[in-house]
Amino acid sequence: MKKITAGIVAHVDSGKTTLSEGLLFSAGEIKKRGRVDHGDTFLDTDNMERERGITIFAKQAVLKTGSSEITLLDTPGHVDFSAETERTLSVLDYAILVISGTDGVQSHTETLWHILKNNNIPVFIFVNKMDISSYGRQALIANIKAKLNENCVDFGGSLTSEEFYENVALCDEKAMQDFFEKGKVEQDDILKYIKRRKLFPCFFGSALKQEGVDDFLKLFDEYTIAAEKKEKFAANVFKISEDEQGNRTTHMKICGGSLKVREMITAKDKQGNEWSEKINSIRIYSGNKFKTTEIAEQGTVCAVTGLSKTYPGQGLGEEKNSDDYLLEPVFVYKIEIKDNTAEAVAFKKLKKLEEEEPQLNVFWNERLGEINIRLMGEIQCEIIKRVIKERFDMEVEFVQGSILYKETVAEEIEGVGHYEPLRHYAEVHLLIEPGKRGSGVIFDSDVSEDFLAKNWQRLIMSHLSEKTHLGVLTGSVLTDVKITLISGKAQLKHTEGGDFRQATYRAVRHGLMRAKNILLEPWYDFVLELPSENLGRAMTDIEKMGGKLSLPETDGEISKLSGSAPVSRMSEYQKEVTAYTKGKGHLNLKLSGYEPCVNAQEVIEKIGYNPEADIINSADSVFCDHGAGFIVNWQDVEKYMHLPYRSPEKPEEKEVSVVRQKSSPVSEEELIKIYEHTYGKIGERHKYKKMRTEKTQPASKPASKPKQYDKTYLLVDGYNIIFASDELKKYADENLELARSMLISKLSNYKAVRNQEVILVFDAYRVSGKHREIETVGGISIVYTKEAETADSYIEKTSHELSKNNRVQVATSDNLEQIIILAGGALRVSARTFLEDLKAVETEIRDNIWQNNEKNRRNNPKLEIDEVDK
Repeated sequence: MKKITAGIVAHVDSGKTTLSEGLLFSAGEIKKRGRVDHGDTFLDTDNMERERGITIFAKQAVLKTGSSEITLLDTPGHVDFSAETERTLSVLDYAILVISGTDGVQSHTETLWHILKNNNIPVFIFVNKMDISSYGRQALIANIKAKLNENCVDFGGSLTSEEFYENVALCDEKAMQDFFEKGKVEQDDILKYIKRRKLFPCFFGSALKQEGVDDFLKLFDEYTIAAEKKEKFAANVFKISEDEQGNRTTHMKICGGSLKVREMITAKDKQGNEWSEKINSIRIYSGNKFKTTEIAEQGTVCAVTGLSKTYPGQGLGEEKNSDDYLLEPVFVYKIEIKDNTAEAVAFKKLKKLEEEEPQLNVFWNERLGEINIRLMGEIQCEIIKRVIKERFDMEVEFVQGSILYKETVAEEIEGVGHYEPLRHYAEVHLLIEPGKRGSGVIFDSDVSEDFLAKNWQRLIMSHLSEKTHLGVLTGSVLTDVKITLISGKAQLKHTEGGDFRQATYRAVRHGLMRAKNILLEPWYDFVLELPSENLGRAMTDIEKMGGKLSLPETDGEISKLSGSAPVSRMSEYQKEVTAYTKGKGHLNLKLSGYEPCVNAQEVIEKIGYNPEADIINSADSVFCDHGAGFIVNWQDVEKYMHLPYRSPEKPEEKEVSVVRQKSSPVSEEELIKIYEHTYGKIGERHKYKKMRTEKTQPASKPASKPKQYDKTYLLVDGYNIIFASDELKKYADENLELARSMLISKLSNYKAVRNQEVILVFDAYRVSGKHREIETVGGISIVYTKEAETADSYIEKTSHELSKNNRVQVATSDNLEQIIILAGGALRVSARTFLEDLKAVETEIRDNIWQNNEKNRRNNPKLEIDEVDK
């Protein structure tokens, strides 16, 4: 039997779920048709769905016809859950678009049609509720042709009549030629035209009364083609969920080859890190029940357990990722926790929901110090709140629902970023240009490799794409711009990978600070049908909103008004329409994209974002003078920058890479080169303070002459220390980058007090990039290991080499690593002991500050206390 995956999509209240029941009944899969209003439908199994009478979560059922095994996917119809619908579409062979015969094509129907077109999915149309429709078939077909596509053809009559063949022939030049020569179009050709989206069959009936459903299913079976056979394994992940036992399930369609239980799956996560996991079970769902199987062949839609790193839109095997979605939330809410759940715990639980619904985008707002979530609307807000209560037994409230703004630029501008603290160097020039609406952020390079080496250019492009860039008006996400690398400079001795990261980020912000910026807000396209007597009131309201209007259409006592308006003004307007039309007005909305904000100044003042106070996204540059780095305000950067705007000149020094290739081994010569590059020539003697260690010499052993060392090094296993510290682990659960920054700050203070060379090592699998990077922050060296190289292996090799001429201590609680370190001649410090020493250093610094303040107060009795503290 051919395997077909079909999805049912529709505007809310079109009868989509009722048609699903009818198809299952017609195929003999269920003995009794359920009803939405009775709360007993086969596919709407969730209590919330039955209570509200709407589909919230995509469900599947399997039915068999004469020659097909059809997997039917029932998708949500309400606009608040349209993101779930869009993800489901990525696995469809065909779509069944349901249109209400009482309303015709509505605004959300057009949105769905656009998404189907974008995903190149062939469509069958079922016009429902014909038993209560006041429109005839001809009028509805005309409406469908005008709103969707002129090649929509009625398949409800004779499929061998001259009229039918003539209508089909209009879809293609070859079909027209066949019709003139043979008087018909062959059925095999009609199947191909449908598959290629050149022809769209239309059917009419009443799903509630089972009228036209049997014929539709029969012809759907006859006029569909199975996908071409592929030998190699390929699968498309479209949904993540959790079953009643708490098992994480990955819903996917097998697009090629087959998948077996206990088979290993290898793929990459969103950060590009490779993983391998075993399939524990394969389930074929039908409603809320499932059957297990040992193998899933091509065309099967299944749910598997055992995979913990998959995400919606991911392609496995030969399948490419399909995460380029058109629909996105336009509201952002603050989450208030109403019970005793700690913020860090709540954030971790909410992130689980984001796995299942990526566009929720749960994030920690550092500027406001709160958990935020992005949603499509109020109904989704209510549903998510209830899901959180049922899944996690956690009481939350969504407050301060606000519009999700974006920012862009009005004209091209050049931004400069310079980063040159002692022994570091990088300068980057970027051209920022306005792009088309909806284009997002595009990156490009327009620099000759003779001017700036290719490896540095690749690094800059990588840093551009790894960060979500924020605008300077409200701190909202930057969009609809093209950022082009047009100039840059490295330095022979001092440039490292991290230097270009800093210079790149600062160049973007510098350009935005100089640019003419535009605040964007989401807009709706709307269709408003209402009594003609209320038309004047409606037009006045839209004009006050700052919206745009087309000429009204009047048909007797009913008028139709079309146009577009800001989401912020239009989202609550349905309530007003219902009130002043006494329930006779109906408003259809669909998101049309982002346009300039109509009350930009008011919004900017209300948000109160200060870009110069945002130290995480600084526009200032760092220059060096007489061996010391100093900060230059973004307004003065052009007075100090080393390359002119749009510079064609070639830098005097040749750019060189200090980043090693992935496959090269660690050698003694290389280690010496790296550390001499970072600290200068080894040989200068330093006194050091003895650190507490857990390894002591027996009292009976005679004292030997202490060995003289060149330097004292402290190597710190970064993530080992973070997750051993209660304070840092709490921050890591919310924001790993924040925890890293806090540890770096603590170690900078530690170096200043203990007078040791500190090397902080982070595993590559937790940071972006595939090569090793070394950067210096606050006087300490930070090493990001290369791909497939752990912090343990790097520390072991480095400590072994440095121990030959230097005193080396390693802070870690990895037992195996401790044994290897001791064998190599280094001293180890447990995480607990090291954290105590960090705390002691912080106490010592506070005591020194207090003593200095007391001294200042005694020496300057006239000074106010706050002036002394300053």
